[in-house]
Amino acid sequence: MKKSYKELDLRDQDLRYYNLSFTDFTKADLVRANLKGAELMGSNFRWANLWNANLEKSDLRWAFLKEAVLQEANLEGANLEKSNLSEANLVEANLMEANLSGANLEGAKLENANLSEADLWEANLEGADLREAKLEGANLEGSILKGANIRGTSLWGADLSGAKLEGAIYDYRTILPISEEEAQKRGMVKK
Repeated sequence: MKKSYKELDLRDQDLRYYNLSFTDFTKADLVRANLKGAELMGSNFRWANLWNANLEKSDLRWAFLKEAVLQEANLEGANLEKSNLSEANLVEANLMEANLSGANLEGAKLENANLSEADLWEANLEGADLREAKLEGANLEGSILKGANIRGTSLWGADLSGAKLEGAIYDYRTILPISEEEAQKRGMVKK
C-alpha cells in the first residue's frame, strides 16, 4: 500500500531508519528532517523541500526527486542508484561516497556540492551546473557531461573513461584528470 505525506509539514522530524519506500512526498516540507538510514526506495519527492535534511546512508534507489530542493542536504553514502534528480537543487549538498550510478541529474544544480568518491557510473549530468564542485576520486565512467558547467571544479583522480564530455565548459581553475589537449580533443570548451 502506497503511503502519502503529500504537502505535509515534516520539518525537523526524526525519521531515522524508517521504512518509507514508495511513499508520496510531493511538495512535502522536510526542512532539516533526519532521514538517516531511511528506506525511501521508489518514493516521490517532486517539488519537496529537503533543505539541510540528513539523508546519510539512506536508500533512495529509483526515487523521483525531480525539481526537489536538497540544498545543503547530507547525502553522504546514500544509495541514489537510478534515481531521477533532474533539475534538482543540490547546491552545497554533501554527496560524498554516494551511489549515483545510472542516476538522472540532467540540469541539476550542484554548485559547491561535494561528490568526492561518489559513484556516477553512467549517470546523466547533461547541462548540470557543477561549478566549484568537488568530484575528487569520483567514478564518472560512461557518464554524460555534455554541456555541463564544470568551471572551478576539482576532478582530481576522477575516472572519466568513456564519459561523454562534448560541450562541457571548464576554465583555468578546473582541475582535470586528463590533459587540456585531451579535454579539447573530447569536445570540452575552455571559457
